[in-house]
Amino acid sequence: MKHFLTDLIAEAGRISLEYRDRLADLKVSRKTPKDLVTEADVAVEKYIVAKIKETYPQHSIFGEESGQHSGNEYRWIIDPIDGTTSFVHHQPFYAVSIALEKAGELILAAVNAPVLGELFEAQKGKGATLNGKEIHVSESESLPESVLATGFACLRSDLSHNNLPYFNRIAPVVRGIRRFGSAAIDMCYVAAGRMDGFWELNLKIYDVAAGILILNEAGGKVTDFSDQPIEDCFEVVATNSHIHKELTTILSDVKSEVLGS
Repeated sequence: MKHFLTDLIAEAGRISLEYRDRLADLKVSRKTPKDLVTEADVAVEKYIVAKIKETYPQHSIFGEESGQHSGNEYRWIIDPIDGTTSFVHHQPFYAVSIALEKAGELILAAVNAPVLGELFEAQKGKGATLNGKEIHVSESESLPESVLATGFACLRSDLSHNNLPYFNRIAPVVRGIRRFGSAAIDMCYVAAGRMDGFWELNLKIYDVAAGILILNEAGGKVTDFSDQPIEDCFEVVATNSHIHKELTTILSDVKSEVLGS
């Protein structure tokens, strides 16, 4: 399955690049006024789904664009273009993200950032790699020496419970905050030691499934803001594990203030 996934996501990335080369001609529609979907999203997912059904016809599939395809205990989780806004604006920070679960446990994952020429992969219990070379999280042990990433899916959805209070509390106590526009890339950057942590609100499982396994296999940790296992992906915090307690403490405190609990 690992070789199948490597080949699959490489070709999916190549297809996305073909569409990127003719962005001016692409049809772009809106899920919401701020949330875009392109022909490329649909075409890349259609290719991925077709190849999985051809090779593993009994497997389940969950894709961002096509939804649930029922099957057995294996489930492929697909985000064909994570970072569609970056894609549409001809920026390099988007990725194809694919993960495989068995009976609810993540066992295989890949994130391909084709413009950047970077393929992150992981297999349960066998570590994580970037372009075939093993990767590990950073050694930063405190927030003042850390660089974090975040995103604003909550603002695109016009949610009243959004990331701004968290951002305002965290920004003054860290070395820096970066905004790449793809949760999959953000989590892989934490896995590779380029970032020390990441947090965001209002994500979906297809945004983070591959990143969770890649980060865990690289020595990191992923939970909700209360340092508990993720349930619905509304809260995601991913770190090198060393700063996890310090970051989740701040996030939990802000959440209590915002929600009055």
